[in-house]
Formats: sequence, structure tokens, C-alpha cells
Amino acid sequence: MKGFQGTSLLDFPGRVASLVFTGGCNLTCPFCHNGGLVLEPDGYPDIPLDELLADLKARRNFIDGVVVSGGEPTIEAGLPAFLAELKRLDLQVKLDTNGLLPKVIAHLLEHHLLDYIAVDIKTSPERYSELHSVAVDPAGLIATVELLSQVAIEVEYRTTCIPGLVTRQEIDAIGDLLRGAPLWVLQQYVAEHAMDTDWQGLEKYPPEQLQQFAAGAQEYVQQVQVRGI
Repeated sequence: MKGFQGTSLLDFPGRVASLVFTGGCNLTCPFCHNGGLVLEPDGYPDIPLDELLADLKARRNFIDGVVVSGGEPTIEAGLPAFLAELKRLDLQVKLDTNGLLPKVIAHLLEHHLLDYIAVDIKTSPERYSELHSVAVDPAGLIATVELLSQVAIEVEYRTTCIPGLVTRQEIDAIGDLLRGAPLWVLQQYVAEHAMDTDWQGLEKYPPEQLQQFAAGAQEYVQQVQVRGI
């Protein structure tokens, strides 16, 4: 593990949580806010697992769970074993993922290692190759959405509304993919944290545009939330 935050009231809805960050990713989204973890994970010291678990054990009286984020956690070989340790501590687990590795997610679900999963939907599936230096097959994401339509845990999809990458056309395409999902969160873009400096000057949508997107998204899913405005 490459990062740790002791307490958050925002990242695990309805819970007080600690945050753990993994390094590396199978995408290189130019708007990513954790560019260091994605591009240079070896530049971050590894947190010894025994120390991390001891810290979390000491926090059990005032946290409800742990959010595992990244980077992309599902590329981390030790993820299942780490989540099993969290469950042994009787902590709830939320996973933040891009959803491109459905077999990993299926394994975690099969072993009851997740209580909540948040999947980032970056843009319409056919545009995913714009998010990496090589072509990206969106079939894994589509399989993950299908898998999560059949589970009992809490599921959240979220889309950062980046001008040019997310328009009403993409909202409709993503909506078709997510049809019937319980929750779709639309987030405001925060340009100054973008990994690619060319994206740091991109002007964000005005709040009323996000509300229009939310109205369109409501046609597809059970609940829509807008964050960051």
C-alpha cells in the first residue's frame, strides 16, 4: 500500500472511514488527480502491512470501515488477502475502481470481501481508448456493470463531467449502460489537480449544465446525485 489517511467523513457514504491507496493503474487518464500514484508508484514508500493493520485495529472504536482506492486497486495482487484482513477486524470495506477487471471484482464478491463498490465511468465505452496510451477494450467495464446488477452490496457509479469528454451524448451512452442502477453520481471537474498540465486550464461546466446532465441521467437510473457544485 502506498498511502493512508486516518479519518474521512466523505469517502464512505454514511460511515466514518480510513482511506488506503494502492499504486499503479491500468489507465493513464489525463485528468487524474492521483498522477503520482499512477505514473510513479515506486516513488512512494510501501507501508508495511503489519503496521497498517495495527493502526486500523487501533482505530476500530471510531471508524466503521476502510476505503481502498488508488491508482487502481484491482491490479494489486495482494488485494484479496488485504481485504480479508480488514474483514477479520470487523471493518466494512468500500472499493473504488475503474471496473475494467471484472474477474477480480467477481472474486472479491464471491468471498464476501466488499460492502460497497464505487465504479468510475469516465466517458462512453467507445471512447475509453482516449484514456490511455494504448487501446482500451471496454468489455471489462461492461461485464462489471452486468455483474453488479446482480449483487446485494451497495453500488455507486460516478462520472466526472469533463467538458469535451462528457457531453449529453456521453450521458445518454453511459445511461444506456447503467440502466436500472441504484445510484449514479455526477461530479464537477476540478481542473487544477489534473495529471496532464494541458488539462489544468480546461474550464469546468457551470453548475446549471451539471443539473441538466443530472436531469437526463435520471431517465436511466434509480437515483442521481450531483457533487462538487
